[in-house]
Order: sequence, then structure tokens, then C-alpha cells
Amino acid sequence: MNEHLYRWRNRQLREHVAVIDGHLAPTKILKQATYLNIFLKKWLTANIWIYEDRIVYVGDDLPEHIPSSTEVINCQGQYLVPGYVEPHAHPFQLYNPHSLAEYALKTGTTTLVNDNLMWLLLLNQKKAFSLLDEMQNIPVSMFWWARFSSQSELREEAEFIGDEEVLKWLNHEAVIQGGELTNWPDILQEDERGLYWMQETKRLRKVVEGHFPGASRKTLTKMKLLGADGDHESISGDELYRRLELGYYAAIRNSSIRPDLRKILQDLKEMDLNVWDYVLYTTDGSTPSFYEEGIINKCIEIAIEEGVPVEDAYAMATINPATYFSLEHRLGSIAPGRVAHINFLKSKEDPTPVSVLAKGEWAVKDGVTSRFTSSIDWNEFNLTKMTLDWELESDELRFSMPIGMEMVNDVIMKPYPIKSEADTNMLARSQNEAYVMLIDRDGEWRVSTFLKGFTKRLGGLVSSYSNTGDIILIGKSKRDMSLAFKRMQELGGGIVLAHAGEIIFELPLEIKGVMTDAPMEKLIEQEKEMKKILQDFGYAHSDPVYTLLFLSSTHLPYIRITPVGIMDVMKKDILFPAIMR
Repeated sequence: MNEHLYRWRNRQLREHVAVIDGHLAPTKILKQATYLNIFLKKWLTANIWIYEDRIVYVGDDLPEHIPSSTEVINCQGQYLVPGYVEPHAHPFQLYNPHSLAEYALKTGTTTLVNDNLMWLLLLNQKKAFSLLDEMQNIPVSMFWWARFSSQSELREEAEFIGDEEVLKWLNHEAVIQGGELTNWPDILQEDERGLYWMQETKRLRKVVEGHFPGASRKTLTKMKLLGADGDHESISGDELYRRLELGYYAAIRNSSIRPDLRKILQDLKEMDLNVWDYVLYTTDGSTPSFYEEGIINKCIEIAIEEGVPVEDAYAMATINPATYFSLEHRLGSIAPGRVAHINFLKSKEDPTPVSVLAKGEWAVKDGVTSRFTSSIDWNEFNLTKMTLDWELESDELRFSMPIGMEMVNDVIMKPYPIKSEADTNMLARSQNEAYVMLIDRDGEWRVSTFLKGFTKRLGGLVSSYSNTGDIILIGKSKRDMSLAFKRMQELGGGIVLAHAGEIIFELPLEIKGVMTDAPMEKLIEQEKEMKKILQDFGYAHSDPVYTLLFLSSTHLPYIRITPVGIMDVMKKDILFPAIMR
């Protein structure tokens, strides 16, 4: 089934040619298949020969002799399209890369290009690369990117990401891009190290992924000059058109935090865009329940509903991202030499497949899903439960900052002057604010202030899931916050809610306190339950998981709680430093 890690060996290539010469039999034959020829943007009929994990022939012929060992599938009445590509996955949003890949496969997303942030935070490089290799053994094609920054202010950023580390990641065969450039303002000004990494990425013939929310034409032009190739931050048709005009590949988001796809397509329709070759889709690391109906299949469905030509709607999920990453010789089409990722549809307009071939094996057959043949032993990579060898003392729950953080939406925080009494054990229900603390998972420092807009009455929430891997405490009752912390500690990591002296919800995150190994279907139900509880307690926004993730993210305005202290993001000023414990 599997490619030899990252490429086929000479012996395998000779076997593929021997199939054409009749010396070896195909593993599978897809007979009389109506398929989308992505290069011609036409639906053609052909016989498709597959040998193990590779498409070896597409045309009118059949082998002279077909042995009983060859599986022959009559494809009449179905429409075949290439497997879908998610070009920008953050596979750590409570789920893990393996569970996300297994779930994605069920609705036809057969390739994921993944963020490496959590591996930087949790693993040494040798273990991380062993894990990347291990993940080549699953039916989904798994690729990665190499981050140039942490997306927060870490106390030891230089140790977190150094020259040698970044260059080794960029040279790894599974790593196909540099970025995303959340630190682009620094690179634009004086960050020579970041600019050097961009140039090394280009030298390796890999792409540089931007992160340019609200960027002007002049900024986009400057970043193009410095080496950026793509960007996924457009929030309007105008912004997307501007990127296309300047030669960027532009991904449109359909994500839990930015479900922009439909509106942007409507904008583009008015702008009479009729060339889609540089447009991609991404779900940009959505939270679990957003994926209830699938991943990239939902994006294609929306595009078809909004009048994008059907063939282009599929191209945006297949050949476009493959070409962007210079992987079109391996992925993104039904053609000789490509990995056998093929989706079988009941109609051209319905992109959710009834059957899925992944690396030449049935992942879904006539609506029946096969489980992965391989699993990940997380313990082998030291990705065990989180252990804390320190205790949170009650007198550490002190909140005496003059400036707090007020939620503008799920993820953007603005500063506000604090009038609440800091030395009380419980905040009044009439105040739409809560205590908030970020505390080092190793117990070395803490940062605290107030958070307005998260809850009206919840006693306590504790989360080991965060952007930096540190621990978040939020609540109106110090007693409930302490109770939730103790329970999270017992679980070995997770998200715990406590109220009125009782634990009312818990979601164990047994992989270092950041991810669960539970199946996505179970996780989706757990997240929906947590969201409902939080909304019942006054959370007025749509995505509490992203609120927790981005509390410490310095690529968003205006004020953040980070490992170095309370930070004014725009000025890069530390307003109040972290307190050493």
C-alpha cells in the first residue's frame, strides 16, 4: 500500500512499467470509469489500472490477461475525481494528526499539509522526524510545514526555534513549505534571520506561506519581493482578487473562526473572476464540531452552489494545491504516475464520496468505512499524559492588574481599565468578567489579569490546551478554579469545568495535555457539549476552543496574556511582566 516513505524505489518503478508491458498484473482495474481529467477540465471515460499505491495507466485498453487476484470494479454510474487536498491544516485542535487524517479520509480528503508547531513545543527533533516517518504508513498523504516563529512571546524563543532547527526541518522530505509567516512585520523591518530562512526555503524549491491579514497592496508587494508565494488571510473578494493580481496563490477559508468561503465567492462572482487556477480551499485548523459534515468536500459543495464551474470547483481541491506545492507529479489528478487517491461520487454536483481509494486501498467502499490498519503508539514518542510535579497554591490566585482583556470576538482582545476588587474570592455575577491566569506547565512563572466577555457566572475553567502548551485558568470563583486545576492534574491534562464546588465537565487530553486520541466522532460530541455548557454560563461567541488557543497568540490584536507577561501586541510592549513562582 505504502510509498517507501517519501518516494518509490527503482525496483518499484520497474514494476510499474512491467504492468504496462503485461509482465505484472494490476492490483485493481477501475473499468469504464467516467473521471474528471483535471488537465483538460473534461469528464472522460477510461479504464484505470492501479498497481499497489499508484495509478499506472489511464486509457481505453485492458490487460490481455486479468488474473483472479486483480480486483475489477465496474464504475458505470459513478463519477471519479482525485482525492482532495487540505493545504493548511493545524492538526492539534484537541484532535491529533492521526485522528484528523483518519476522519478526513471518510469524506475524501486524502492529503493534509500540516503545521509543525506542536512538535516544536513537545518533541526533540529526532523524535519529531521519527513521528513524521511513522505517519507515512497511513493511507493519507501527510506533509508538513516549518514554522519560523512560535506565534506567541516565549521566554526562550531563540532556543525554541534556531537556525539549525529550522534548516533541518526545511530539508526534510515531508516538509514542503516554510511559514506560515505570522511574524511578517518583523521580517519586513529588521528580522534578518527570518528573511534568511525564507531564502533557504526558496533555494530548496519549496514555497513560503504568508499570513497577511488586512495587508495593503504595498505590503503584499513587499512580501512578494521577499519571497512569499501564498496567503490564506483574505476576508473579502477584494482582498483575494488583490492577491491573485499580484501573483499569489490564495486559499479561501471555510473555517470555524472564519467561514468566509461563501461570501468571498459571491464577491468574486460580481467581479467576474473566471480563472480559478491559483485559488485553493482551506479549513485552517477548525475546531472538531465544525467538521461534522466533512472537510474539503464541504468547501467544494459551497463552491458549486455559488456557481463556480464544477470542474474548477474540484480543481481548487486537487490540482491547484498540488501545483502550488510542486507535487503535481504525485498528487491532484487521475493520471499515470500519481498516488492512487480517488473519490467515487454518485453525481458530479455532490463532492461527498460514496467510496474512497487512498494509496490504492479502500478507505470507504459503498459507504462502509474501513479503519486505519496502522495506529500511532504515542508513548513511543514520549507523548504521554502531562505530569505536573508542582502544586498550585491558593495564595497564588492573586489578580491585581490595572488593565484587563475584553473580548471583541472569539479571538481578538482589547484592553480595559479594571475596577473590580482584586482580593475577593469570587467576582460578582453582575460583572461580565472573570479572573484569568496563564501558568507555566513547568511551574516556573505565572501571569494574571481579568477577562471580560468569556463568562457571566462560571466558577472555574482550567485548560492545558493552549497555543504555548501552558495552562489557562478562567473563572469567577477561586475555589472552583482550584478544584478544576486539581482535576485537570489528575487527568494528566485536559479541559475541566467546575461550578459551585462540583466538576461539571471534563475532556481528557491524554497526549501531553494538548490532544486526545479519541475518535473524531466522539470528540465532536464532547466539544459540542462543552460549548453548550459555556454558552449557558454566558459565553456569547461561537468558538470557545479558539478563544483558549489564541489567548496567548501575538499575531492578533490588541492585548495578550503571554509567557513573558501582559503584552501590547501592536507596540510589542510588555505592560506587566510575568511573576516568577
